[in-house]
Amino acid sequence: MKRPALPIAFLKAPIAHRGFHNLAAGIPENSLASFQAAIDAGYGIELDVQATKDADAMVFHDYDMKRLTDTAGPIQMCDLAEAKARTLLGNDEPIPTFTEMLDFVAGRVPLLIEIKDQHGAMGPVDGRLERAVAEALKDYDGDVALMSFNPHSVAVLAEAAPDIPRGITTENWQGEDEQLIPAARRAELVNIEDYDRVGACFISHQAADLDRPRVAELKTAGAHVLCWTIRSAEQEAKARKVAQNVTFEGYVPG
Repeated sequence: MKRPALPIAFLKAPIAHRGFHNLAAGIPENSLASFQAAIDAGYGIELDVQATKDADAMVFHDYDMKRLTDTAGPIQMCDLAEAKARTLLGNDEPIPTFTEMLDFVAGRVPLLIEIKDQHGAMGPVDGRLERAVAEALKDYDGDVALMSFNPHSVAVLAEAAPDIPRGITTENWQGEDEQLIPAARRAELVNIEDYDRVGACFISHQAADLDRPRVAELKTAGAHVLCWTIRSAEQEAKARKVAQNVTFEGYVPG
């Protein structure tokens, strides 16, 4: 399987988690305002993509819209018009579509794009969201990398966008929400067993778990190691002993 290399841009400037957001300043996460703030500061951008019920790709993190908009309910249950009618708390900006975000950023900084798992169990996917993202990126001129916690999603990306670098978002899988995933599947995920199968060239790993032997093993074998989510200079200094770059929020990297 073709394994495109991660552009060097992803190993230089720190990567702003969901954009360089600051809700108190009217800059909500995953908003065009947060992306402009990252561009102005010279940071890369990490962002999340979810699907509407018709598989329109939207830039949005949560499954439920209550925390980030004025209306509760899963974005997956909305059609495009309904999703666009929801405004982000903090600046009344509508939820951006994926294509709107691409047109806005226009290659000015690297984009680390996380495809959110749509089914909750890290199992097989229908591929509609992944193919929508791949289609939107066909003519995009800029540094891009794709990733997901769900390796099944990354496998679809390998087929739909074989020339775009791809990775797996990884962690220790010990959190409360993660316990809803079958134990056997969590054991596969924690060992990052799908890395070669999906043709990944990087992982973005949970910062608190960077001392995991499997992370060192992959790095020795040539994988690039990014990490999430760094929230202080002290955390950054510790993470960089292993990781080659950091995804950050809530502070200004040195």
